[in-house]
Amino acid sequence: MSLQQHATLGALRPLLEQLADGEVHSGETLGEVLGVSRAAVWKQLQKLEAFGLQIESVKGRGYRLPGGLDLLDPEQIRAALAPVAVEQLAQLSVCDQLDSTNAQVLAALDSGQGHGLVVLAEQQTAGRGRRGRQWLSPFAAGVSLSIGWQFSGGVQRLEGLSLAVGVALARALARFDVPDVRLKWPNDVWCRGRKLAGVLLELNGDLTDRCGVVVGVGLNMRLPESATEAIGQPWIDLDRVRPGISRNLLVAAMLDELVPMLAAYPETGFAPWRSPWMALDQFADAEVCVHAAQQRWCGVARGVDNSGALLLEIDGQPRVFHGGEVSLRPVSGGACGGEKL
Repeated sequence: MSLQQHATLGALRPLLEQLADGEVHSGETLGEVLGVSRAAVWKQLQKLEAFGLQIESVKGRGYRLPGGLDLLDPEQIRAALAPVAVEQLAQLSVCDQLDSTNAQVLAALDSGQGHGLVVLAEQQTAGRGRRGRQWLSPFAAGVSLSIGWQFSGGVQRLEGLSLAVGVALARALARFDVPDVRLKWPNDVWCRGRKLAGVLLELNGDLTDRCGVVVGVGLNMRLPESATEAIGQPWIDLDRVRPGISRNLLVAAMLDELVPMLAAYPETGFAPWRSPWMALDQFADAEVCVHAAQQRWCGVARGVDNSGALLLEIDGQPRVFHGGEVSLRPVSGGACGGEKL
C-alpha cells in the first residue's frame, strides 16, 4: 500500500503543526522554528483563517489554537492497520482540503485506478450527504473518508451494503468504548439519540456487470460551536461522549472493519450482517414515517429483511421499503397511522 500526503496548506502546514498542541507559542519562537521573520509568521497566521481556524492572540505571550488539533498522518494510520487491511488497500491519501473525498475516488474509478484507494481530507469544501445534502466538514473536526472498491456481478450484489457499513463503523467505535451507538436505516450511525456519522454510497461503471462503489463516511469528532448552526438535525460528536480518541487510530480501526467486509461482500451479501444490524437498530419496534418525494407512510419499524430493505408494519400488514430516495423519520407528537400523502 502506498501513502500520500497532499498539502494544499503548502507553506502554512509547518506553522499549523506547531500550533496543533494547543499551547501558546511566541512569534519569535515560531519564526525561529520555521526559519522566517515574525512578520512572515503573522501573515501566515492570518492565512490560516481561510481554513476556518481561529487563532487566538495572547497578549505579551504569543499565539495559540484553542483546543489544538489532532492532524491526520498517513504513516500513523498505516502503522495501526491490521495486516489484512494493509494487504488489500492499494493507496491511502491524506489531503488538507478537497472538494469531496467521494468525488476524488469516483474520478479514480473512472480511470480504472480506484480499487482499494482510500482518500481522507482534513476539510471538504463540497462534502456530500445523502439525497444531495451538504455534509459539514470543518477543518480537522471529524473524519471524512472514502474508499473505492470494484465488484463483479452487477449492482444487485451490493444490496444492503450501506447497512453493513454501519455495522462495521459501530464495531470500530466499540474498540474505543464509545457508548450508546445505534444505527438508523439505511445509512446513519447514531449515538445517544443523535446523528454521529453518515454513509454515502456512489456507484460507477456497468451496473449489470463490473462496477465500482465509493463508500463515503463522514463522522463528527469535535465540531466547533461556530459551525453547528448550519446542521439541520440533532447531532452529536465523539468529544461529547468519549473525548481524547486519536483520529489516526480511529481511521485505522474503521479501515480494519470496512476492508474485510468489502472484500467478502460479493460472496456473503447482506444476510450475515442482518442480525448484527438489527441488534443496533435505533428504531426497532418504534413508530416511524417513511418519506419518498411527496408520499409518506407511517407504521411500526420491524427491522430489515435479508436484502437490507426496511420492514414497516402498517395497520397490521407488512410493507417493504428499499433505500435510494427513501428516508425514515421518527414519529413526533403521536402516531400518524397509515397516512399516505
